[in-house]
Amino acid sequence: MNRSTKPRVVVIGGGTGMPVLLRGLKYFPIELSAIVTVADDGGSSGRLRNELEIPAPGDIRNVLAALSDAEPMLLDLFQHRFTNGNGLSGHSMGNLLLAAMTSMTGDFYRGIKEISRVLNVRGNIYPTANHSMNLHAEMEDGSIVSGESNIPKQNKKIKRVFVSPTPIQPLPEAMAAIKEADLIVIAPGSLYTSIMPNIIVPEIREALQQTKAKVTYVCNVMTQYGETSGYTAADHIQALHDHVGKGSIHSIIVHNKPIAPSVKKIYAEENAEPVVYDIDRIKKMGVHVVEEDILDHTKPTIRHDTNKLAHLLYSLL
Repeated sequence: MNRSTKPRVVVIGGGTGMPVLLRGLKYFPIELSAIVTVADDGGSSGRLRNELEIPAPGDIRNVLAALSDAEPMLLDLFQHRFTNGNGLSGHSMGNLLLAAMTSMTGDFYRGIKEISRVLNVRGNIYPTANHSMNLHAEMEDGSIVSGESNIPKQNKKIKRVFVSPTPIQPLPEAMAAIKEADLIVIAPGSLYTSIMPNIIVPEIREALQQTKAKVTYVCNVMTQYGETSGYTAADHIQALHDHVGKGSIHSIIVHNKPIAPSVKKIYAEENAEPVVYDIDRIKKMGVHVVEEDILDHTKPTIRHDTNKLAHLLYSLL
């Protein structure tokens, strides 16, 4: 099979949901690209970003690890987080390597490409932007909150999110990937702080509106306190429509089996509850509903099942 005949799949997102999805997809005969948020400003990522003026490396690091075919030992090293040591404490090795590679090559994206070679990565990884960007939220009450990590802490209803400084210049390679894609997957994850920072970049938003690809959204299974409290599946789509434009999402993938009461209880302590699938309202929005059991039932917490999801997404092609 030559390169040109493989179906092209682009996954957009960040946070913890995206690597789960990519880990399964990398074994399929597809041309895989990931567009990853760099708006993170907390923890190791935020510190490196502020001290070295580089885009936040954390989400990129997790995607590199997910798509890598390197030896487990090398991956463990890459994901290792220092717990002590003045200045090193809290930093993960992968973030430091990304920072070092950026400094050596003079360019964040080139740094990612070099580390991709070292880690034997399957697929292309593109940061949303090749420079640092900040996320802001306008709340329903009119207040503006700045910083990705601060937004959920307010526990206010979010009206919209936007980024600065403008204009944000996405990579031409990322734009080409969206335009040439057969399937675009919006990964599960924090709706306003992991997914939106990618798709509100004007050029990416326009490319999503114009692409001939099918666009599917893998819906979160649980609500998230401070971001999507009380949101139904249709509310998630409405938020995406508000930020990207109506008609840009063709289908939504929802988990259709009940959540165990014991698991619900754990999440209730974090003020999270199962997302209600209001299927009639979703259909009225012109979005196709794909229902499957897509959870990993061997885990005590709610995690999408890498293989179930990969097979389902591949079947959409």
